[in-house]
Amino acid sequence: MRGFFAFTKKEFREHFRTYRIIILAAVFFIFGMFSPLTAKMLPEIFSSLDMQGIVINIPEPTYLDAYSQFFKNMTQIGLIVVLLVFSGMITNELTKGTLVIILSKGLPRHTVILSKYLVAVILWTISYAAAAVLNHVYTVYLFNQVSGEGVLFSLFCLWLFGVFMLAVIILASTITQGNYGGLLLSAGILILLMVLNMFPKCQRFNPVSLAANNAGLIANTVSVSDLVPTVWITVGLTALGILLSIFIFQEKQL
Repeated sequence: MRGFFAFTKKEFREHFRTYRIIILAAVFFIFGMFSPLTAKMLPEIFSSLDMQGIVINIPEPTYLDAYSQFFKNMTQIGLIVVLLVFSGMITNELTKGTLVIILSKGLPRHTVILSKYLVAVILWTISYAAAAVLNHVYTVYLFNQVSGEGVLFSLFCLWLFGVFMLAVIILASTITQGNYGGLLLSAGILILLMVLNMFPKCQRFNPVSLAANNAGLIANTVSVSDLVPTVWITVGLTALGILLSIFIFQEKQL
């Protein structure tokens, strides 16, 4: 356990030293602050544009629009930032040779996987939670109304999908070589899941559904019971991804 805590401490220092956590927190801070503001100002933005006689009727924005904007930003841009920030967790250190030195001193290989994954999940959770709280505060301030129905579960679903994607990133990094191999494979897996989610029969078993139905949960067009099986499948796939990462990394030639 001493080696695990020491390596975890080193991981936190590394993320701060390379400004990864600052980048992640800054991007999520922007999403949390400006998503409600964008939703509130959208009608005014359109009204100020010269549409050359074209009339576009935009309904009065509500808190649903603020949360929809938040989830759109998080899924379209936020997860890409997560991929860019965490994709080199293992491959970068293998390329530099620093991880080989640490392992030669007796640190178990499974400790590397578990520690790196734990740190990534903690940083994702803190950044995401801060953005969600900020988004909620600004939404309440600008719209004076937020229904609690579906909000917490929809936020949980997107958080869990992020946890799943971190497991995918770890697995991709153990399989591939080079600095960009993990990023490309992770992005490929994400694209494949998005394509599969276009087929209704696959949606119930696809983790991407957790990031595609957040606005629907808040608007009550998607029920919580529809996504409960997807939650359990995602948890199982996440655990499987970490176990496969440990097994592959144990057998990997460094």
